[in-house]
Amino acid sequence: MSEKIVRRADAAYGWEDVERLAYKEAGGAAFRDITRQILFDDAPGASQWRYFEIAPGGHSSLERHEHVHAVMVLRGRGRCLVGDAVHTLAERDLVRVPPRTWHQFRADPDAPLGFLCLVPSERDRPQLPDSDERARLARNPALAAFLADDGAA
Repeated sequence: MSEKIVRRADAAYGWEDVERLAYKEAGGAAFRDITRQILFDDAPGASQWRYFEIAPGGHSSLERHEHVHAVMVLRGRGRCLVGDAVHTLAERDLVRVPPRTWHQFRADPDAPLGFLCLVPSERDRPQLPDSDERARLARNPALAAFLADDGAA
C-alpha cells in the first residue's frame, strides 16, 4: 500500500477528486437528506473511511450490522440512537457503534450534521428492523419520540 493524500476542496466539507454520492439507492421514510463521500477505500482487510453529511432535519436509516462503526462528528449538531439510548452530538464527539447494535443519526432541525465513519472495507449489508422489531424498540420511552420523528413508526 502506498501513501495517499486527499486534499480539502474549496467546497465546504468536500475533498479533491472525491465524489459526493447519494447515501443509498432508495429511501422513502428510511432516511432523508444525507450524502456520503468515500475518502479512503483501501485493500481487502483494511478499513473504509467515509464522510456523511446530513442536512438540517435529515437522518440516516435505522439499521444494524455485524461490524463495528467508529464515528467522529466534524460539523454541526444532532442526535444518535445507539442500542437502547439516544445521545446528543456536537463537533468532535466520538461514537462507537458495537456490532449488531441498532443505530441512527439525525441532524438538528437548524444545523447540518457531518461525521467521519470508519468501517471495515469488507462488511455485511445493513439489516433494517421489521415492524415487530421497530415496535419493540418504540416501547422503550427513551427511543419512542426519536423513532417517531422519521415518519416510519
